[in-house]
Amino acid sequence: MSEDLSLRNLLGASTLAPSEAKILMAHVLEIHYQLPRSALLSRDDMLLNIEALSDWKALEARRLHGEPIAYLVGKRGFHNIELYVAPGVLIPRPETELLVEIGLREIKRLNIPTRILDLGTGSGAIALAIAHATSSAQITATDQSIEALVIAQKNAELLNVTSRVQFFQGSWYEALDPDISFDIILSNPPYIAAQDLHLSQGDLRFEPSSALTDHSSGLTCLEIIISEAQPHLNQNGLLAVEHGFDQSEAVVALMKSAGFSDIQTHRDLGGHYRVASGRK
Repeated sequence: MSEDLSLRNLLGASTLAPSEAKILMAHVLEIHYQLPRSALLSRDDMLLNIEALSDWKALEARRLHGEPIAYLVGKRGFHNIELYVAPGVLIPRPETELLVEIGLREIKRLNIPTRILDLGTGSGAIALAIAHATSSAQITATDQSIEALVIAQKNAELLNVTSRVQFFQGSWYEALDPDISFDIILSNPPYIAAQDLHLSQGDLRFEPSSALTDHSSGLTCLEIIISEAQPHLNQNGLLAVEHGFDQSEAVVALMKSAGFSDIQTHRDLGGHYRVASGRK
């Protein structure tokens, strides 16, 4: 008797978490048959052809080995947009959407054409989510990684926002024209300490270490961004940075030391202090 290769049987036999198995199978259906995710239910008796079955087995094995879902399907949802992602960039997280919300609130408060800087843009998540949400901001995005900038540029093209976002290669402020200043600076820099055990667990094992850790205390990139921000901000300009769940006090102290005022802390959906902001 031949093996049952129906969607229903393949998903039922998989040792992956059901939600993950469905994401990967939906990706196979999209690539090989141009079918939507709803086909998992409406056509669950469908049999996969040899090529689709081979892809399913390969994706299943890679996920069981620990590779992140986002890298396997090549995309990740983030603040009302979908981003192309690959191993050269950090996978965007929901907590980083907090920076986008802070940026959009400030744009609304200013109520004028706004100039924004996104430092360490990675896939372009922060810059592109803002560009997609509003047409009143001109955004500069930087990254030291050329590989990351290629991915970010591709995302800008996919989202049709290339006219509002410029990308520059370089380390933090080194990539910038010193004569240009900004109303808002946003950044999600590497902030995991080098000895943190999380770096050897889960998805983090597969993500670029340079986007996760400063290979030191976890505060060195934050210190550079905060201490060197003032010359790049307009008067009353806003700086907001993401940090680790246990770094809030240290980051607030860095902002005080750098002369920022109206320093505020912001909680993520998990209730952790995740972003600190201050004004020039």
